[in-house]
Amino acid sequence: MRWKRGRRSSNIEDRRGRRVAGPIAFKGGVGTIALVLVASYFLGINPLEILQMQTGGRPAVSQPDWKPTAAEQQAADFVSVVLADTEDTWKTIFGKAGKTYREPTLVLFSGSVSSACGMASSAMGPFYCPADQKVYIDLSFFDDLKRRHGAPGDFAQAYVIAHEIGHHVQNLLGISKQVRSAQRGLGKTEANTLSVRQELQADCFAGLWGNHADRSRQVLEQGDIEEALGAASAIGDDRLQRESQGYVVPESFTHGSSEQRVKWFKRGIKSGDINDCDTFETT
Repeated sequence: MRWKRGRRSSNIEDRRGRRVAGPIAFKGGVGTIALVLVASYFLGINPLEILQMQTGGRPAVSQPDWKPTAAEQQAADFVSVVLADTEDTWKTIFGKAGKTYREPTLVLFSGSVSSACGMASSAMGPFYCPADQKVYIDLSFFDDLKRRHGAPGDFAQAYVIAHEIGHHVQNLLGISKQVRSAQRGLGKTEANTLSVRQELQADCFAGLWGNHADRSRQVLEQGDIEEALGAASAIGDDRLQRESQGYVVPESFTHGSSEQRVKWFKRGIKSGDINDCDTFETT
């Protein structure tokens, strides 16, 4: 991916090196401590379900004398460039529709973090908090994506960032609110089905970003699309469940199968049309 000459976003909040401590309290029905221990992005549980919580007190935050290594700083620069590119893409798309795109903030953290949605650990993977309109990423996730799941490459990482920005787009368009409203009163399987559709749409939005970014700024290099497809396949619910427990439970899917995630990313990057990302009509 051609990124080093790209614009850096000013919407980066760097909390790396901070230690966050504080109690976590759950709203009724979200779950127990045991659920939190297994509810990681990799195990196929929707982080938004777990993040419907409030901290039980103000967390203690300290800022030690910490400096990033050269590799860590380059990783942060990469994230900043991809974020800036999503800003340019979605501003254009929203503008053509007569809408205004509000840029999210991307928070870099290490270990654990406090958000408006509650406390979270890096084990949950990247997530978007609609309450503060911020994306949270521990950059160690990208090492895990490469080493544990066999999905290396900078465009694989860009896909992950663009997917989370896709959730911000859903929030701005009112889609997230509609999904949460529709999930009320449903059984777990039916609620999960809506969650899958929302996640697949974010995958399609990530592909849509790739389409626009390449047409406008020629960011793609040979092999980049394959990297993103590899990442989409690596974090499909079926593959993650098979790796973690040895069998697959389709009715528990919250993000979609590997095949579905690849399909919708491909649709977005091929089409470039937001109207082709309506996963709520068909998956």
